Amino acid sequence: MSSRRPPLALSEPERQRVEQVDRLAASGSPGVPGLIEMLADPSWSVRRAVVASLAALGGAAVQALCDCLGARRESEARIAATVDALVASLADVDGPVLALTRDPRAAIVADAAQILGRRGSTGAVSRLAELTSHDDDNVAVAAIEALGRVGGRAAVDSLVEAVTSGNFFRVFPAIDVLGRSGDPRAIGPLSSLLDDPRYLLEAARALGRTGSRSAVAPLARLLGRPSDAVARVAAVALAELRERYRERYGTAEPIDEALRSEALAPGAARRLSHSLAGSDPGEQAMICSVLGAIGGEDVLLELTRLLDAEPPVASAAADALGRLSRSADTRVLAALRDGDSARRLLLLPLVRGAAAAADVEACLADPDPEVRAAACDALGRIAEPRSARALFPLLDDPNPRVVHAAMTAIQCLGGAEVEALALSAAREGTPAVRRSALRILAYFAPPSALPIFIDGLRDPDLRVRERAIHGLASCAEPGAIEALVSVAADPSGRVRAVAMRALGQTSQHDARVIEALLAGLRDEDAWVRYYACQSLGKLGWEAAAGAIAERLRDESGQVRVAAVEALSGIKGDLALAALEEAARESDTDMRRSALIGLGIAGREESLPTLLGALSSLDVATRLVGVSAVSGFSSPEVLPVLVRAAGDADESVRAAATSFIAGRPGVEATRSLIALLVASRAPAPLLAALATPVPGRIDGILGALATADDELAPLLTAALARMRLPEAHAALLEALRLPRAPARKAAATTLAAVATREAFAAVELASRTDPDPEVRRVSASVLSQWA
Repeated sequence: MSSRRPPLALSEPERQRVEQVDRLAASGSPGVPGLIEMLADPSWSVRRAVVASLAALGGAAVQALCDCLGARRESEARIAATVDALVASLADVDGPVLALTRDPRAAIVADAAQILGRRGSTGAVSRLAELTSHDDDNVAVAAIEALGRVGGRAAVDSLVEAVTSGNFFRVFPAIDVLGRSGDPRAIGPLSSLLDDPRYLLEAARALGRTGSRSAVAPLARLLGRPSDAVARVAAVALAELRERYRERYGTAEPIDEALRSEALAPGAARRLSHSLAGSDPGEQAMICSVLGAIGGEDVLLELTRLLDAEPPVASAAADALGRLSRSADTRVLAALRDGDSARRLLLLPLVRGAAAAADVEACLADPDPEVRAAACDALGRIAEPRSARALFPLLDDPNPRVVHAAMTAIQCLGGAEVEALALSAAREGTPAVRRSALRILAYFAPPSALPIFIDGLRDPDLRVRERAIHGLASCAEPGAIEALVSVAADPSGRVRAVAMRALGQTSQHDARVIEALLAGLRDEDAWVRYYACQSLGKLGWEAAAGAIAERLRDESGQVRVAAVEALSGIKGDLALAALEEAARESDTDMRRSALIGLGIAGREESLPTLLGALSSLDVATRLVGVSAVSGFSSPEVLPVLVRAAGDADESVRAAATSFIAGRPGVEATRSLIALLVASRAPAPLLAALATPVPGRIDGILGALATADDELAPLLTAALARMRLPEAHAALLEALRLPRAPARKAAATTLAAVATREAFAAVELASRTDPDPEVRRVSASVLSQWA
């Protein structure tokens, strides 16, 4: 056994001592006393090697380390190294370390509490809760901080006692831990500290961390204090409260509703806007979000004024205006009319309703192309048919982004006037306008467009001809296929390639189409062969499998990849065998394409090939493998996806998690819950767990039956996020489960759901639940309906 070498350069004496550490570690248990002696080595690098070796020895070193912590306290370096070794130990140290918490010496008890907290020892929570009321402040603080690391929800009563003790050294650390517990019983004690200037700021932040609706009222009252600093802290706390609630339940609207229902002190909105001056950009955005939640005429005035602030604040103000009800529309339109390009760019995404069309149309002449594009987007969203005439001139805009936005908006409008304007533009416009008009006609494919498409095949502009070819593919009129097949023999390779691509979009197994595509496989132009492969694959023409397989040896790489993609759309053993062969190729692009194809084919005999891809050193290949296996129902797939959810690459992790989320059955739910428990970033996994697939609700209920105080609230939050009657029924059922942690979490979550049925169930629990802690939690959350 060898400890990891420190990265820093070692002196010769240090190197010799590290080698001695390696020798002692390699000897196993007999080497432990020697390693213990070296814990006080003057060199930090040597001590680190000793700590790593003792941790790796696991159970062989635990008791000796505990004995050392109790008996060898002459050196702070030794004590720190001993603590580090126990924290990092591969063994289960809870029993021996818990025994140290019974030592009469406070310093040893504090060290033991620190070790248990740093290890996240959930089994030590009850003892740590006891230690929060220890006679020695250092022990109490160590226990409080340890609960913060482990999760303090199971020890809320002890934390409340610490917060209300009046002892500054205990109150201050307990505030943060109590806030992060998310327990509704934290709201009252934390709120009471808002009147004490020593604790006000930290208590406000802690209330924000609770994510509880009942924290809105005490924080809202702070907005009326005559201090910009206090208002700023309250706003930041409310903003965090919104985000915590959104992360848990998928929406922040109940928090906004609670904030709007509060009778805020006069001038609160103005004081909040004044507090922006002393805030950093992150705080400024948070303050604007709270202003948007408050609403009201004063807020509209302030947010409109803030549109002229620095870009980060202006953007946040615009977002806040967008969240307000239609009461903001009049001011948004007035600001749009009077504003410059920068203001218009902020406000255009907010406009809605046909009444705004005229003001938005005026923005189509703005000198900034981004504003013109945003105006097109807004008109498409408004969908006022009369705006078509204002949009068509922008098909000749010099900015491609504007042209694309105008086309998209026109497609959103539709109607007889759009058809007439498009037909006219396709005949008489500039080449750029003709191209755009043909795309619009291809989107709607009216019978009147066929002559225009056929005429377009003779247009002097090559790109117009290409658009006409694609337009023919969208036509169901007689003569469209004949015209397409004829152009597939055009002298221009580029035109033939476009024709091959268009033939694959016809969705017709017309003999003429297949014959033209098969001929395209033998064309001298590589791109013609490429699109011929693609189109035959899209049409799924099984008889073409052999001809396409021949293209796997094409001289052009893009054709080989296209052949692989095409075979994935064709059924039959010949296509499958060709894909299996391509999956073993050295060409990375071909191999990935083949893996995708095998995944689409979904044949069980291909599963070993696909599972092997998940062990690739190449991230992109692993990502393709995850996607390819996700559609298989084999029991081998779920464990592989779970391993991929722990991949070193974030994109692979995210993909694997999303595919597990979409898999039905209790086993997939259990896998997500296990990942959630192990994760340090639970929000994405909570969202995945809330995916309402068959077996998900039953799986969550099953896990709630054994969940602890940390996991249970996450599981009930996932049920609430589903917003389904079945999930709501499951929450009510959770309120009757045998274990108290599930019932406490269900009561808290039902308070967030806030239905009459939920209220009645929680009210009953507050009176009749057999567990006093559940009754207290239920009584606490009932205040949210006040």
